[in-house]
Amino acid sequence: MAEGEENVAVTLRRRRFTLDQYHRMGETGILSPDDRVELIEGEVVEMTPIGSRHAATVARIHHLFSTRLGDRAVVWSQNPLLLVRLQSEPEPDLLLLAPRSDFYASGLPEPPAVRLLVEVADSSLLYDQRTKFPLYARAAVAEAWLVDLGANRVQIHRDPGSSGYREVFVPGADERFAPLAFLDLTLTRRDLLG
Repeated sequence: MAEGEENVAVTLRRRRFTLDQYHRMGETGILSPDDRVELIEGEVVEMTPIGSRHAATVARIHHLFSTRLGDRAVVWSQNPLLLVRLQSEPEPDLLLLAPRSDFYASGLPEPPAVRLLVEVADSSLLYDQRTKFPLYARAAVAEAWLVDLGANRVQIHRDPGSSGYREVFVPGADERFAPLAFLDLTLTRRDLLG
């Protein structure tokens, strides 16, 4: 260190936002509809761009659930999920929600309405595993699936708790599985990944 210079420690502080402040940022134009962001525990987080394989996988799963479930669930793609207690509003790739005649126009869905949450991951895999799935577990989302495009596998997460999901398993290539809320909807990995 040169003479006269001081060793000054800089403490960076993060500014956390409430859900109301986050919504006002959208209403006032601070965040535009084209901004790909979500609120995670009070922090505005930029989402990674969606590639063609990711988009196609979400479209395939959306079509599969819409076709097979019909009116038994609202299939909600890349739209907000309200986690009030955790000051979060993530946008999972796909949700199966309890049917409602207004399709959630009167208020965003919250965890009790979620029958299944699906995230499709390619470049976002570590973020999904380390940040989003623990968040979903703390919010008491009963079941969440992580479709891992890099490994061509599906991780099924069940039994949420304060430190994450207590039950996680990966079905084999030809193994059949179903969401707990729709046990008659039997699937294979190929159904989801193509």
